[in-house]
Order: sequence, then C-alpha cells, then structure tokens
Amino acid sequence: MTTSTVSARAVPTAGPATRTDTSGPARRRRSTNLTAYAFMAPFLVFFLLFLIWPVIHGVYLSMTDQSLTGAGGNFIGLANYAEAFADPRMWSSILNTLWFTLLSTVPLVVVALGMALLVQMGLPAQWLWRLSFFAPFLLASTVMSLIWAWLFNPSLGLINSILGSVGIAPVAWLQDPNVSMIAIVIATVWWTVGFNFLLYLAALQNIPDQQYEAAALDGAGKWRQLFSITIPQLKQTTILILILQVLASLKVFDQIYQMLQQAITPSTRSAVIYIFETGFTGYRFGYSSAISYIFFALIIIVALVQMRVTSRKGK
Repeated sequence: MTTSTVSARAVPTAGPATRTDTSGPARRRRSTNLTAYAFMAPFLVFFLLFLIWPVIHGVYLSMTDQSLTGAGGNFIGLANYAEAFADPRMWSSILNTLWFTLLSTVPLVVVALGMALLVQMGLPAQWLWRLSFFAPFLLASTVMSLIWAWLFNPSLGLINSILGSVGIAPVAWLQDPNVSMIAIVIATVWWTVGFNFLLYLAALQNIPDQQYEAAALDGAGKWRQLFSITIPQLKQTTILILILQVLASLKVFDQIYQMLQQAITPSTRSAVIYIFETGFTGYRFGYSSAISYIFFALIIIVALVQMRVTSRKGK
C-alpha cells in the first residue's frame, strides 16, 4: 500500500463533519423559535381579536349607516365623515375637551410638584402625607363622582357651606353651565394628582444631595436652589407627566357623565360623551364610529405635536 493511499484513508473528508456540526445548533434554534411562537400565540390571538379586528371593523362601520337597532348596514362611503366635519356639535364637544385639558393639565402639574416638594422637605409623618396625597387616585371613578356630587350639592354640600360662612352666595356647581366645567376640573385634580405626585417624588429622590450642598456653599438660598437645581433636574419627568396628562384628559368621560348625569349641557359635553350619545342614544353606530376615528386622528396629531415640542425643550 502506498503512502498516498494510507493518507487518504486516515484523513476524513470535511463535508459530512461540517453538516453534523451545524445541524445540531440549527435544530435547537428552530426548536427555540417554535417554543417562543407557542408562548406568543395566546397573546397574538387576543391581540388580533380584541384590538386589530375591532379597529378594522370600526373603520368599516364608519362607512355604513348601521344602527344600534340592527337596521341599515348599507355601505355609504365617506358620507358619515362629510356629515361629521359639518356637524357643529362635534366641533363644540372637541373644543370642550380641549378646554378641559387645558384647565386640568396646568394644576395637575403645578399642584403635584408642590405636594412632592412638601414631602421631600422632610415633614414629620411622611408616610401619612404620602398616603393622603396618593389615596384618592386609588378610588374608582364612581366613588369619586359620588363624593364630589355631594360636596358640590347646592343646598347641603360642604363647598357652599364654607362659602356661606365667609359671606359668599351659594353656587350651583353642577347645575350652572358656566361653572360646571370648573367643578369637574376641581374633582379631577383631587382624584388624579396623586399619580403625578408620586412621579415627582421619585424624581426628587434621585437628585444627588451633593448638588444642593455645593450650591449652599456658594451662597445659594432655597429659592435659588429650586429654580437652578430642582426644576431643571425634573425636566424629563415634567415632560412625561405632560404627555400622559394631556392624553388622559382628552379621553375624559367618566367624571362628567357620572357627576352631571342629566345635567350635561353643550358647554360640558366632551368628545367621548358625544360619541357615546350618538351611538347609544341616537342609535347611529356608523356615524358615531366616524366621529370616533376623526377624534382619534386629532389625538394622534396632538400627541405628535406635543412630543415634538417637548423633545425640543428637553434638549
């Protein structure tokens, strides 16, 4: 036997060995992917059934004359959208929603910051202050609405009793269209300010004490430290709160519907309430769907503009 023959038999070829080495990891990767897809499948099914499909079906409904009673259902194209753009009540409800958003967002930022600063100062029984400030946020909207409906009662309410003790005439808080929105804003601030307070408090606790110590050594007082250290350090938290608060206020429904009930007027009717009334009181499912998608588009525009503005300020 020659030397070349021995060498050929002794050295295995590279082809089969390479296939054997790579087939194992490949099978494991496929098995891992299948396992991942199996765990994701329940979520994807619910995501498609309860989010994607309702959105698609809603777009279709907005192009029909579907009624809550089951009548209609004929395809009418963009007729509902054309009617909605010419509907003064829709634009009035959208303006009311924007007005409520403006009235509620400012105090929900300023009051929350003030509450967080008070707790951060080191007041005694801090756990009690934190609990008192955050507890209203845990209440259901029905409970909050019932509490404030009694407080705003024109005859027996605590608010008018306090006003009467200082010589101010009683106010029909929930019956007077001129002040109803103010009453809703007051109740909303009391109810939801605790969440913003918690975000501000967490951000305050992350500011290093060394910055305040260095500022004090340089002769900076408390007010100077507040505007030169605290507020600039809270910029990102403030941007987050503004975005969350604006988006939440644009969807206002519960407190207005529950506190005013039959006393809802054109000056207090929000966009979501108008959509609800159109669909479930006026029985016009198709038209209410068109209004909801117009309002949804406006929310996206407002959110994009707000994010663009706040991102520039944050730089």
